[in-house]
Amino acid sequence: MTPGASAALLASLAPATTAVRMSLHVLAAAVWVGGQITVAGLLGTVRGFGEGGPRAVGRAFGRLEWPAYAVLIATGVWNVVASRPSTQGGAWNAVLGVKIAVALAAGVAAWLHQRSRTRAGLAAYGALTGVASVAALVLGVVLAG
Repeated sequence: MTPGASAALLASLAPATTAVRMSLHVLAAAVWVGGQITVAGLLGTVRGFGEGGPRAVGRAFGRLEWPAYAVLIATGVWNVVASRPSTQGGAWNAVLGVKIAVALAAGVAAWLHQRSRTRAGLAAYGALTGVASVAALVLGVVLAG
């Protein structure tokens, strides 16, 4: 295949590649953010299952949450490479920087929440995870236009 034909083939696949990239990112965000909101909404009911109920549900959610976070990070890097930030305006790049920081803060807060052994730590890190995750979601929407 000639270099020109290869370039044409890649160009013809660009819309499909973008659809796959964005779909994976949105699906992972739905699991990461939507799962947190769902678990938070069910927490009162889960507490009624006994002392170990919240911990068991948290562990089960973690088996979904962390792979979704990994997909978010991987597709986020892919999104940045595909969007060529150097060709974007200064405001877009600033929002991107904030989004990256907030997304990483959400991951660190979730990790700290998982390891917390006090009620106050669980509450504080859980709330920080949720707020940072929703902020990252909103900033992603802003970046997507």
